[in-house]
Amino acid sequence: MSVGTWTAAASLAAWLWLLLGQGRFWRTDVRLPRRAEPERWPSVAIVVPARDEADVLPLSLPSLLGQKYPGRAEVFLIDDGSRDGTGEVARSLAAERSGGLPLTVDSPGAPEAGWTGKLWAVRHGIALARARTDAEYLLLTDADIAHGPDSLRELVSSARGARLDMVSQMARLSASRGWERLLVPAFVYFFAQLYPFRWVNRPHGRTAAAAGGCVLLRTDAAERARLPESIRGAVIDDVTLARAVKRTGSGRIWLGLSGHVTSVRPYGGLGELWRMVARSAYAQLRHHPLLLLVTVAGLVLVYLVPPAAAVAGAAFGTPGTAVAGGLAWAVMTATYVPMTRYYRQPWWLALTLPVTAAFYLLMTVDSAVRHHQGRGAAWKGRTYS
Repeated sequence: MSVGTWTAAASLAAWLWLLLGQGRFWRTDVRLPRRAEPERWPSVAIVVPARDEADVLPLSLPSLLGQKYPGRAEVFLIDDGSRDGTGEVARSLAAERSGGLPLTVDSPGAPEAGWTGKLWAVRHGIALARARTDAEYLLLTDADIAHGPDSLRELVSSARGARLDMVSQMARLSASRGWERLLVPAFVYFFAQLYPFRWVNRPHGRTAAAAGGCVLLRTDAAERARLPESIRGAVIDDVTLARAVKRTGSGRIWLGLSGHVTSVRPYGGLGELWRMVARSAYAQLRHHPLLLLVTVAGLVLVYLVPPAAAVAGAAFGTPGTAVAGGLAWAVMTATYVPMTRYYRQPWWLALTLPVTAAFYLLMTVDSAVRHHQGRGAAWKGRTYS
């Protein structure tokens, strides 16, 4: 066999392994586990770190203030040095909504050395909650996340019913525009491929991950894991948080998709999506050049070789190369279709996954270049080395 045929066969073998041996990562039916309404509803402190979120708060904060939760719950919005009046907008929204959950808006000041801004804000919010409430649970949710009216009730019921220390739902991101349609479903697909939800949800499994936009955490589990102090410098804070909880030995965690927790943040175009991925991609590789090279080679073999082999094999009359490449592309497409359906996109969009993967490859390389240029993980005016 030619080199091209061997390469296409290797890509096909990789896809068969991913299909059968990677925790069924391509399934999108991992939803909240068994729910059991408790006799006494525990108290919950909802902590919302916010930096320059005045535009999205009118779409997200009312959904938190209007939660239909039978127990006691309070919202703590922590204004992380915003320059657009985020705190004032939050107070105004709370004043307009009488009868909703109580809201406290506060600011922690500039983060101390070694802290990311978000985790510094979370630290301040948790400290406020502990000082003012006896909350048994903490709901850590981002300022751009809108919750269905029963979201908190369902999260707590699942945590109680399945005896979990942490329940996290991956919010449905915005995917209504051109670049969003191409890149956003793949973002969740690649995340699930790295951290198969079923592996995360194994009681004694080693895989740990969370979706930072929606994390319900037992307060005593946070104390055992020394959160957020133990992860204060983490750029990928959600996965690091999940690992910290699971490392305590008794920490049982759960991660899945949601149909009622959504991100209201629109992505203006390719540049905004590019920055979202590039700010943390190299951190995912632990800033290691060798891991970067392996990742680039893996992306080329798994995502770019199949269509190239299928087209080249057909064009140059090498049927073995064409068949192996075509089969690998077919398996790839089949595993992506469930995610395109979850995002209400046409099935044929799954055929474009190699193009999308090429963009993510370039974003990853750009993330490494930014790091070595000293720009690190840049977000909303802050850069972390």
